[in-house]
Amino acid sequence: MIDTDGYRMNVGIILTNQQGQVLWAKRIGQDAWQFPQGGIKAHETPKRALFRELHEELGLTAKQVQVLGATRGWLRYRLPEHLIRYHQQPLCIGQKQVWYMLRLLANNRDIQLNLSKEPEFEEWLWVDYWYPLTEVVYFKKRVYEIALKELQTFVSPSSKKIILRPVSSNNSPTLSPPSLPVRELNKPTRPKSLGLKS
Repeated sequence: MIDTDGYRMNVGIILTNQQGQVLWAKRIGQDAWQFPQGGIKAHETPKRALFRELHEELGLTAKQVQVLGATRGWLRYRLPEHLIRYHQQPLCIGQKQVWYMLRLLANNRDIQLNLSKEPEFEEWLWVDYWYPLTEVVYFKKRVYEIALKELQTFVSPSSKKIILRPVSSNNSPTLSPPSLPVRELNKPTRPKSLGLKS
């Protein structure tokens, strides 16, 4: 649903684990990582859209998460000119989002990326709370920063570690357990073996 200013209404999902880390997902066929997010349909409230997107993108149900909080209002970002589809009507110039902080109550193996007809992600990681700010595409960075700062009170402030655990769309680890590093973070890092920037 696109508002009168040209912003598509959307929900963003920050899923945390018990250690205060956040789920970071890789888009299919791209070297692009992000939080799960999705559009709000005309008949939906933001919370209904949240649970639909949660199931479509991560395979989780409302009973498998705890809603910890949400941003107080809409957060907007404008698309770069080269991504705006001027030939489409209504014209969409960006997204306006309500962000939800959730805690996973289920097991990691319950996260399934391939349940929908058109999966969006092919693998995921648990990362340090602030790590996404170093990796998200530039035009989403300010919204991510505002959402993470506003929702920070819902996670453990003492979480200083990152567990890098790549998981493919079929929910099987892409690294064997002995090679899963746990590192203290001064700045976010990623393993070179995944072909990702550090």
